[in-house]
Amino acid sequence: MSPDIRVSVIGHGSIGRTVADRLFSGAMPGVTLVSIVDSAPVTNAPVPQVDLDKAIEISDVLIECAGQSVVFDHAEAILGAGRGLVISSAGALSDPAFVARLQACPGRMLCTTGAVGGLDLLGAASDAAPFDSVAVQTTKLPGSLVQSWMSEERADEVRSTQSALTVFEGGAEEASRLFPRSLNVATAVSFAVSDRDLVQVKLIADPAATLTRHEVIARGPVGNYQFTLENLPSPENPRTSAIVPFAVLRTLGVLLGRTGLIG
Repeated sequence: MSPDIRVSVIGHGSIGRTVADRLFSGAMPGVTLVSIVDSAPVTNAPVPQVDLDKAIEISDVLIECAGQSVVFDHAEAILGAGRGLVISSAGALSDPAFVARLQACPGRMLCTTGAVGGLDLLGAASDAAPFDSVAVQTTKLPGSLVQSWMSEERADEVRSTQSALTVFEGGAEEASRLFPRSLNVATAVSFAVSDRDLVQVKLIADPAATLTRHEVIARGPVGNYQFTLENLPSPENPRTSAIVPFAVLRTLGVLLGRTGLIG
């Protein structure tokens, strides 16, 4: 019998905590959670909290649940050591030069689909012929869209809006840079259609948005596609959807060739 795959989770916030708890409970047979990595002390962790160097040493796969900066700062070290890496912060991969460096490493990486679906269909249609246009419109609660780079006046406008307010319009790369925890969906769609410059993004703050809504519209030579996803926001972090940890787990299964084994 082959030994279990050793997995460490980077980040113990709303996403990482759920991923770690599910793995520790045995949700994926043949996978053992061995450590947690976080910049802050973790209370009641199911396994030891260690630094990243130690996690790389003792793990076969690491799961990033901590934000784009962790991918920027540490993905090369993880992959360079030959470890597998599951990335939840897709926006970190919007720079082609950075992605090329990661792909040159011996380790294998996969990026989770996160809160969006339908990417297989978009990818297949894009392979047949490039799309003419692709648009992503995301609607979230206003408080989750306030960013540190906003002026105080703009932040107050977003936070206090009483009706739907357009917060951003532009390309997927800029969207992921300006809203790193809210628009990973845009980057995931741009990967699916193999064109970072084609995808146009609109971000709306709506105080009536009880669900996080993503609308994707793609038009091309082989067909027109439109689909809408409405996810409950995480109760702990409204910037992300509650479905994301489970998408991360499914991506781990794909990386390991063990899809369908998540209990």
